[in-house]
Amino acid sequence: MDDSEASAQVDNSEDPIAEAPIVEVPIAGIGTMVFGKWDASEVVCSDPGISRYVNLKMIGAPHTGGRHANAWFGKQDLSVTERFINNLMRTGKYSGKKQYCAKSLDEAFDRINAKRGENPLQKFIDAITEAAPCEETTRVRIGAVSQPKAVDSSPSRRLDVALRNLAIGAASATMKSKKSLTEGIISEISKASEGDVNSFAVGKRHEVERIAASAR
Repeated sequence: MDDSEASAQVDNSEDPIAEAPIVEVPIAGIGTMVFGKWDASEVVCSDPGISRYVNLKMIGAPHTGGRHANAWFGKQDLSVTERFINNLMRTGKYSGKKQYCAKSLDEAFDRINAKRGENPLQKFIDAITEAAPCEETTRVRIGAVSQPKAVDSSPSRRLDVALRNLAIGAASATMKSKKSLTEGIISEISKASEGDVNSFAVGKRHEVERIAASAR
């Protein structure tokens, strides 16, 4: 073996390992039109962990009557837009008003598109990605002592928590304020998609991950 070949082998072995690039994964619901306007085929998810659970397939109105409720992991077959609408109705003055929440989300998407000139579904998926916590804490009991331990969050739970916090942030923006639900949704999605800590959902994610990091 020549000295040049040996030195080349040594140089290759000492090269640092390149960081893995962020993979943008197409999500479920290809070829469907959300609210009859927004094409889901051009939307990608930058988080491969939750991409298989993010579904944008919508058939007609965003209301399935809970057909997924008794099926294991049935939520992954439900559109994330309908799941977000359902979360908006959790408590308070929007409880049970699904048609109103659906119209508010539809109008919010229209305003985001008019203001930014881009597909609002991409902003919505980016907001979910930024709001999904990677780890949380649980209580482990050893004898008579109970102490917190950090645990990784499953992809399904990450999506659940992100949708819940985005909905809580959008609804809470209208409390003691003249903001409509549409304006609250626009504010929360816009801030969360940019990773702004002023967003309720992103702030909760940072808080949960900080507590988990101290409990490792």
